[in-house]
Amino acid sequence: MADQTASLPAPHEEPAAPGALPAAAGEVAAPVKRLVRDFLSYVGEVSVMLGQGVQFVAKGQVDVRDLLQQMALIGFNSIPIAMLTSLMSGMVISLYFTPFLQQYGQGPLSGGFVTLSLARELVPVLTGVVVAARAGSTIAAELGTMKVSEQIDALRALAVSPVQYLVVPRVIASVVMLPVVCAIADAVGVMGGYIITNYYGVPASTFPASLRQIVEPRDFYMGLVKTLVFGLILSTVGCREGLNTEGGATEVGRATTNAVVISIVLIYISNFFLAAVMFPRTVTF
Repeated sequence: MADQTASLPAPHEEPAAPGALPAAAGEVAAPVKRLVRDFLSYVGEVSVMLGQGVQFVAKGQVDVRDLLQQMALIGFNSIPIAMLTSLMSGMVISLYFTPFLQQYGQGPLSGGFVTLSLARELVPVLTGVVVAARAGSTIAAELGTMKVSEQIDALRALAVSPVQYLVVPRVIASVVMLPVVCAIADAVGVMGGYIITNYYGVPASTFPASLRQIVEPRDFYMGLVKTLVFGLILSTVGCREGLNTEGGATEVGRATTNAVVISIVLIYISNFFLAAVMFPRTVTF
């Protein structure tokens, strides 16, 4: 019986069809192509919207009253949460840095290192994220509600451009007010670091001395420049998601979520490239 089994011919394996591999590669590449197409379409829509907005600004067709209102809603109302976030961040960073530096006898330098990390990275990024979560979601929800309730169509019927009336004030307000919010948050974050360094026994007089030794005014200025880009990102993404909302209340919620998520992701991505350009001495490839 064993000899008969051994003498049986091996089962015949069918060769792969000639078009099987290309078909499998096409199935894998299809999602990538779709992702690239959607990304380029998104960038194109945002670019067209910004181009139209620049034209209205160049012509001076900006509603000043609406602009001031948006500056209050986006900037002034975001100051308390930005201050709280920066205060806690400064205290936490100091909580790590101060004992670590004290182990090596460099405790008096903790104020400079804490302030440097706050001015360059933490405060600008956290301010952008906080405002994106608060104001960016509001922009998307407002414009999305107007879109599904056909108020946007009513504006077009009255020969009023939605970009001029809705987008331009929100974008300008975000770009102008985000550096203001960041500057206030910088001061509060440094104050939080100062409190913790004193708690760990670092002499109060060494804190400003370490700032002069380690931190340069350019570090603060470049952090504020970052927030200009972050403000542009969160406002344009929020406006785009709101103006492209279709359906009902469910789609408004989805547009709001997309605006926040996309804004935060783009803020972190752009922060890397901005840091590489602004601080080339500390970023090498």
